[in-house]
Amino acid sequence: MANRSVALIVRDQQPITLTRDDTVQHACQRMWQRRVGAVLVTDDQGQLCGIFTGRDAVRVLSQAKDPAATPLGAAMTPDPQTILPERTAIDALRLMSDCGFRHLPVTEDGKIVGIVSRGDFRGMELDRLEGETALWERM
Repeated sequence: MANRSVALIVRDQQPITLTRDDTVQHACQRMWQRRVGAVLVTDDQGQLCGIFTGRDAVRVLSQAKDPAATPLGAAMTPDPQTILPERTAIDALRLMSDCGFRHLPVTEDGKIVGIVSRGDFRGMELDRLEGETALWERM
């Protein structure tokens, strides 16, 4: 089942989307309520312009910034890498592993379709990625 499409994984999702003007505190509250690790940030036209994750929240706090006064636009990771919904689960896992991130927005024609995180993948997919990684390390 390692060839599951990303579209299948996100088919019933309603990802949290906020604007750049929303605050870090509001984003963290929404993430806590929904038990998710990331918020997709949109511009005035509703297009993806950034992603805000738990790692970004930690950075804001470590810099002693006020979460209630800090806009997401100042705290987000801008222009995140995305994946198309027709790509496979292993493609998404490989991209996240290679680039060192835990969340990957899914977009098509500029429209937000969903977001995948490492926890969305099944054991077979993780085993396949780890097997490929081990093979590359031996070469």
